[in-house]
Amino acid sequence: MLLPADPIGQAVYVFILSIIRYAFFGGIAFFIFYVILKKQKVFTKIQSSWPKSNDYKRELLYSFITFFIFALVPLELNHPAIKPYSKIYRKLNEHSTLYFVMVFPLMLIIHDAYFYFTHRLMHHPKLFKFFHIIHHKSTNPSPWAAFAFNPTEAVIESGIIYVFAFCFPVHFIHIFAFLIFMTAYNVYGHLGFELYPKGFNKHWLGKWINTSVNHNLHHQYFKGNYGLYFTFWDRIMNTLRNDYDARFENVTSGTRQLRQKANVYTD
Repeated sequence: MLLPADPIGQAVYVFILSIIRYAFFGGIAFFIFYVILKKQKVFTKIQSSWPKSNDYKRELLYSFITFFIFALVPLELNHPAIKPYSKIYRKLNEHSTLYFVMVFPLMLIIHDAYFYFTHRLMHHPKLFKFFHIIHHKSTNPSPWAAFAFNPTEAVIESGIIYVFAFCFPVHFIHIFAFLIFMTAYNVYGHLGFELYPKGFNKHWLGKWINTSVNHNLHHQYFKGNYGLYFTFWDRIMNTLRNDYDARFENVTSGTRQLRQKANVYTD
């Protein structure tokens, strides 16, 4: 993996790579669902309306600001006062193959917990406008909304890399793979369409996996469904929306009947 040795080079690398990931996954998703399939009946849109052009522009603008903030991470991790405490390693043989493989799911589990609790905290009335309001301007999100954050929220979101860097050994490949997966799943979560099949939300495994319908409901109503990859924190903390199963069934059945009824949230 050709990662520059100097901090400035790493910052530029992170910025460019972030844009490439965003453009690749967001661009493919947008082109397929918002251009090619826009007038087709292959998929039912979770919300029947479409975002406006100003929504796309805002999402793109704030995403680029987010990537600039993300690029500051390697500068901080390489600071002389911080670098000695980092557990990021470069040589693959420093740890066993089993450890190397098991770090990937561990990162997702930790990130999901980190995201759930910071996300829920940012919804506190006294914090919402300062941290989270920009992201929630996308009440009907598109793939471009995946990283459209307040700059303050972008700082919080970048914090997961520090958690990884200081809590357990991670290789650059771990971080690279994590960022790829996180970007892809984040774009899916804001897609506006559901890719999982009918009944997935009630499957013994699927019910623990976060879906595009799940996160779309959060954007539409601002309450409940705070998870990222999984639903177990929402289930444990009793914050999974009561209308989730009905909406998932409605969307994946390919019909719009009872949509209004599925939209009603009951505590």
